Formats: sequence, structure tokens, C-alpha cells
Amino acid sequence: MPKITKRQVESLRAGGSDVFAWDDELRGFGVRVKPSGLRSYLVEYRNAHGRSKRLTIGEHGRLTAEEARREARPPPTAQ
Repeated sequence: MPKITKRQVESLRAGGSDVFAWDDELRGFGVRVKPSGLRSYLVEYRNAHGRSKRLTIGEHGRLTAEEARREARPPPTAQ
């Protein structure tokens, strides 16, 4: 999926299970649509032990796609 936008998030429909869509521009950033219709932004990452984890950033509607994208960005590294 290309860059996640409001229009794309609202066009996603869930069936009997959760549907995930991942952003092409920001690695690990995505949106989940539950069968109930709830849409949430999330970030998937690997912890220090190499295990994959998902962190929910916030609900679509309370956050815009751009606000969620800013939250999902890794912090800048110290130089």
C-alpha cells in the first residue's frame, strides 16, 4: 500500500478478522481495521530480544494519518 492517507484508511473494510494495511514510506507504520469497523494506527517493531511487537498509536478520527505518522517515527539519534 502506498502512503497511508485518510481516504485510504476509510476505504478499508474488515471481514471476519482484522485487516492490516502497511505504509510504503515509513517502515512498520500501518493501520488495523477490526471486524467492528474500529480503525487504529499502529507501529510494528522488534524489541531488544528480536521479537516482533505492535504498539497502537491511536484511533482513526481522534488522530489524523499525519499525526499518527509523526508518533510512529523513531526518535532522532544523538550524534
